[in-house]
Amino acid sequence: MKLIIKFFAEVTIKSPQVRKRFVSQLRKNLKVLLKAIDPDVRISGNWDSLEVITGDDPALQTALLARLRNTPGINHIHEVREYPLGTLDELAELCVERFTDQLAGKTFAVRCKRVGHHPFTSNDVNREIGSRLMLTGVPAGVSLRDPQVVVQLEIRQQRVFLIQARHEGLGGFPLGTMEPVLSLMSGGFDSTVASYQMLQRGVLPHFVFFNLGGRAHELGVRQVAHYLWEKYAASHRLRFISVPFEGVVAEILQNVDNSQMGVVLKRMMLRAASRIAHRYGYHALVTGEAIAQVSSQTLPNLAAIDQVCDMLVLRPLITTSKTEIIRTARRIGTEAFSSSMPEYCGVISVSPDIHTNVRKVEAAETGFDFSVLDAAVEQATSTDCCDLELELEGSQVETVEQALAGQVVLDIRHPDEEELKPLELEGVEVLKVPFYQLNSRFAELDPARAYLLYCEKGVMSRLHAQYLLDRGHDNVRVLRLPKG
Repeated sequence: MKLIIKFFAEVTIKSPQVRKRFVSQLRKNLKVLLKAIDPDVRISGNWDSLEVITGDDPALQTALLARLRNTPGINHIHEVREYPLGTLDELAELCVERFTDQLAGKTFAVRCKRVGHHPFTSNDVNREIGSRLMLTGVPAGVSLRDPQVVVQLEIRQQRVFLIQARHEGLGGFPLGTMEPVLSLMSGGFDSTVASYQMLQRGVLPHFVFFNLGGRAHELGVRQVAHYLWEKYAASHRLRFISVPFEGVVAEILQNVDNSQMGVVLKRMMLRAASRIAHRYGYHALVTGEAIAQVSSQTLPNLAAIDQVCDMLVLRPLITTSKTEIIRTARRIGTEAFSSSMPEYCGVISVSPDIHTNVRKVEAAETGFDFSVLDAAVEQATSTDCCDLELELEGSQVETVEQALAGQVVLDIRHPDEEELKPLELEGVEVLKVPFYQLNSRFAELDPARAYLLYCEKGVMSRLHAQYLLDRGHDNVRVLRLPKG
């Protein structure tokens, strides 16, 4: 099978020097990607297009096409048959032989592209082939504006390519043509789509994840990052950097004014991310923020957040609606991951300030112990996406719907949430242990008793129960009360 790869339109309008560099990078990327599927694949071409030649194994052909469709820098792919160029009459007969069966009762148009010097024009080719096909009596007629079938061919010097099928590509610039960045990844819709859009522009987004929920939380985000790398960026090595942030959240919840918590958390994340980016030589940070989507994303709040960062912050979704973001996630295959990802920001402001300023935020941060942030950055771990573990080994969390006599229910909700909707269980002991204190206080509890973790949606309780199980506490379960 022979494939002709057509470049993204913006590549073709670059200066000759830049275009040559972009095409060279795409060719390098394809060698890495395609040879992993078919070691015997051949790639040629440079300026105008690339040609890929592979064997006749249908499974390999399907895998190659799937990889090409998801490779940044490719506008579309043509499946072609190649023939030597003879006379115009011979070319017309060849098209009659190859296309007549497709035209029965249908309108058609002939479209030819040429590269090289020939004794005829592209319009000459279109007219000659169209006339011969009409003489067969098979087509319903010619329709240049809205044909049911398009007979496409390319003439390059002394070669003819009859196009059998067209496959749309990802577009964008080849990966590696732009500088690497660090993308703040939560695994939800916004950060995932923002990272994808950077990939589509030829930017390598390494991922940084601020862990608020232990190993189980990290697993879900790892799966999203690995999916993006494997499907769209496997030609390069991308890092997944995990920063333990539970201590930072606990410090914010205990020492920062409630109205400023969301903005302060984002500022702490940017502080940490910028230090990590400098450590690895990344050129910018990427977030999934969009104007006014949540309280911390108003223009005044975003300005206050950016004030702590000494590098460029890119927000590709800044004016994108949530509906469009979810639509993109569905198209690129990440919707299932993101829809099951917990909204685990950890900081729940009852009355968030949507028009803050640097002075108020800095005042709110005066009680924050920045050694906690320093420790989190120092404890960050880095793993190549290709080496990420994607399965959670060990015991799984058991869920129950009723607390039994002698068991203790640990209400791990934020105090503000607990106060708005108190948990009342008749005949059952309930302890209020906010999630940000759970890991430190659990060791003080009686190990002979059984503990049921409770939160409103059951997400945070599962994550923290799994964390405690991982630490060897086998007396932990999750309480999920029946609705109503």
